[in-house]
Order: sequence, then structure tokens, then C-alpha cells
Amino acid sequence: MAKSNNRYSAIIEDIFRKNYRKDDTDVSFEREDLVRSANKLGIALPKNLGDIIYSFRYRAMLPESITRIAPEGLEWVIRPTGQSKYKFSLTTLSRISPNTLLVETKIPDATPGLIEKYAFNDEQSLLAKLRYNRLIDIFTGITCYSLQNHLRTTVPEIGQVETDEIYVGIDKHGAQYVIPVQAKGGSDKLGIVQIEQDFALCSAKFPMLVCRPVAAQIMEDNLLALFSFEMDEKGVSISREKHYRLVLSEQTTEEDVVNYRKRVL
Repeated sequence: MAKSNNRYSAIIEDIFRKNYRKDDTDVSFEREDLVRSANKLGIALPKNLGDIIYSFRYRAMLPESITRIAPEGLEWVIRPTGQSKYKFSLTTLSRISPNTLLVETKIPDATPGLIEKYAFNDEQSLLAKLRYNRLIDIFTGITCYSLQNHLRTTVPEIGQVETDEIYVGIDKHGAQYVIPVQAKGGSDKLGIVQIEQDFALCSAKFPMLVCRPVAAQIMEDNLLALFSFEMDEKGVSISREKHYRLVLSEQTTEEDVVNYRKRVL
């Protein structure tokens, strides 16, 4: 992974340096630029070119030669702008990280043992835990139903986007919702660009429904952080964060029940 990061950093640095002009807030480039820069630098490309972009969105930080150019309070992110087109763009929020001081809420774990045993990766396990424990319902206060896993589609002015799971829901007033869910486990981190794409997806594919994007991150075994978001003229902001710990039913004490009741009184 370290070797890949070094290769990827060299390629992405070369692209940024070639296209950046002083005081730029957006720096456009294309997928083919990855090939040109790799050939110029004598670097072997990965079989999946998209892994270079994915790496800097969710795993690795952009090289210091790029980050130091960002004005104070801003960070560079990579956004899609169409088919095989991207741009470095300045934003106030790039990565979404759980607040480690936030209070936890115990939830009796309803995940089937067979799911725990045979889930292939952290992301798949996380999505299953969200589904079987009705955590999207609990977190949003909306009755929700899973519509589709790993929805991949095309959105105008962005290109191809992918959402880990799509829920639809209805509240006590009859209002209907679409809830795209992004899930990250292991070393992968939630990125604000994913949430921007989810808002765009809702607008393009579900214009009649209320859009409520949700993101989930595994903090440690059976401790999950959930986030909801709003978008205004300033961009995407975190509107709510909750932490849920999945436990055996007998691990929820009478004291827990009393304390949780006080939260709603």
C-alpha cells in the first residue's frame, strides 16, 4: 500500500502542478492525464485507473505539495465533473470523522450470526448491521425500507456515481423520503464528495422525494457512527451525529433504560 501511495502521489502531484495557476479554486483534469503523467514519470499504472482517484478520496491524504497551497481553513478535494473528468476543488470540509466524545446508545444486536460469519468485508458487514438492526429507522425517525444495494448510475454534470445502499421511507405525516447511505469500515474514511453526489443523485433520480443522505462509519467492533446532512448555498454540512453500540440484550441494563427515557422527556 505504501508503494502504491508513493506512485499515486507522484502522479497526482504532476497533474496538479501542470494545471494549477495561482489563486485557482478549481483545477480541472481528465482520466487520460493519469496515463500521461505516469508515462512521463516512468510509473507503472494500476490495472484499475480509478484506484488512484479512490485512494485520495477515501484512504490517503493528498500530497503535502498540494495541501500547503490551500488557503487557511480550506482543503483540496477531488470532485467528478463528468464522464472521465475531474477537478481539484477547495472546500471547508473534506473528511467526515466521528466525534469521539459523543455519548453512545446501546442497541440490542439483531444481526444474524450467519451474516456475521460470512460477511466478506467491513463495508458489507456494516450495511447488514444497519439493515437488521433498523438503525436507519432509529436514527432518522422514519420508517425505512431498503430499495437497492450498490446503486450505480449516471448524474448530469457529474458522471457515474455509486451509493452503497438506497432506502425509501415514510414518516407519520405521510411525507416520503429517499435515503442514500454511504458506509465505510476499516481504514477507509467518509468523504464529503460522496455526500454531494448523493444529493445530486436524489435530485436527478428521485425529485419528488425528500432527500436525507446518511453516512455510517465503523469506529470499533459493534460501535457505529451515523451522520445526517443538509445542503445550502454554502455546501454540505453535518446536521446530526449519533453513536450506536450493538450489544447482547442482557447488556442493556435497567439504568440504561431509565437514562434513555430521560433523553426524550
